[in-house]
Amino acid sequence: MVRAALTPGPAFIRLNKNDSMVVVADLQEGLYNSVRDYNPTVFRNNIIAHASIAELFGIPIVLTTSAQTGPNGVLPKEITTMYPNAPLIKRNGEVDAWDNSDFRAAVAAQNKSQIILAGITTDVCTEFLALSLRSEGYTVFANTEASGTFSQRLADDANRRMEKSGVILQGLFAIVMDLMRDWRNTPGSLQLLPFLDQYLPVYGYVARAHAAAVLDGALLPGEGEAEALTVQG
Repeated sequence: MVRAALTPGPAFIRLNKNDSMVVVADLQEGLYNSVRDYNPTVFRNNIIAHASIAELFGIPIVLTTSAQTGPNGVLPKEITTMYPNAPLIKRNGEVDAWDNSDFRAAVAAQNKSQIILAGITTDVCTEFLALSLRSEGYTVFANTEASGTFSQRLADDANRRMEKSGVILQGLFAIVMDLMRDWRNTPGSLQLLPFLDQYLPVYGYVARAHAAAVLDGALLPGEGEAEALTVQG
């Protein structure tokens, strides 16, 4: 059989936990109150989850705030207590974090080429920094679930501009799955399932349901037949 000739497509840019770091850009308590493109409860969970990625995979994190003594407020205590020794760059004027020399030095000191980024607002704090990082040669993964702004329209405009500049737009699940690569790795299922149960219960409860079925050992009438049909299909 003659094999069809294949033309290589675009390279699949993968996250590599050995070359990645997390940036928290202005996920501040005051700015949080301005976000209108996410449900407030969901968004609070998302920003804490974003910061937790670094702890889960043991990768570096750099924190930065903008005018935190004013109405923008401080970072949530859930983040600062998680990383008491992480670099925290308190900017007093620069809108784009990359314009701050201390922030640039903190990022460079981590010696990583892939940056997982989220900020408030999407169209300023995330977008400006993402574009600056791209211009410096970094590969940027923007966590779209942990960046928020005043409207969905503004978020869409910002994401479109970032994507055109080579920023990779992803949500929490895709980011942690790519960092993990294989459920048998470490971190793997032992670490990821509790993380997902806390921050992505829509998936965490899938694992809970499976565990309940295994521990209880009981199937309702028809469940076994449905499973068999699924396997056969």
